[in-house]
Amino acid sequence: MTRKASMLALLVTALVAVGATVLVTQSQSSTRQAKVAAKGAQVMPFDLDRTTHQFTKNTTGGVQTVTADDPADATQIRLIREHLTEESAKFGRGDFGDPATIHGGQMPGLAELSKGYKNITLAYAETPDGARLTYTTGDKALVTALHAWFDAQVSDHGKHATH
Repeated sequence: MTRKASMLALLVTALVAVGATVLVTQSQSSTRQAKVAAKGAQVMPFDLDRTTHQFTKNTTGGVQTVTADDPADATQIRLIREHLTEESAKFGRGDFGDPATIHGGQMPGLAELSKGYKNITLAYAETPDGARLTYTTGDKALVTALHAWFDAQVSDHGKHATH
């Protein structure tokens, strides 16, 4: 085998290995997202397939918005608002049990948020098609924790969430 052919064979082998790794990673991600969706259905009263979570990071924390995909879907809008009202009260007491139930107790940012909740201002607001929670803190470590928590939710919720 010539040096050129040997290099080509090595390159093809490497590309096949990378492709296999990507497929395995995508399969693991899809499996995790399916598990999260199933657990989410036990905690969140609204239909994940008819709603979208949006997590917008900013320099003081971020904004979590949940909206009905159909702005005329009054049932989903009501359920979103009820759920985020409850979550706002729980988070304000340091109770992040619902996200832990859905995403696991080792979810990035969760431990820090549970410990530092008194240093986070949480504001609930209704939107025309759902509701939002705004998280604000002057503590840079908590901003980092919020951002990690947002990223984990976007990853875990897959097609049901965006940045």
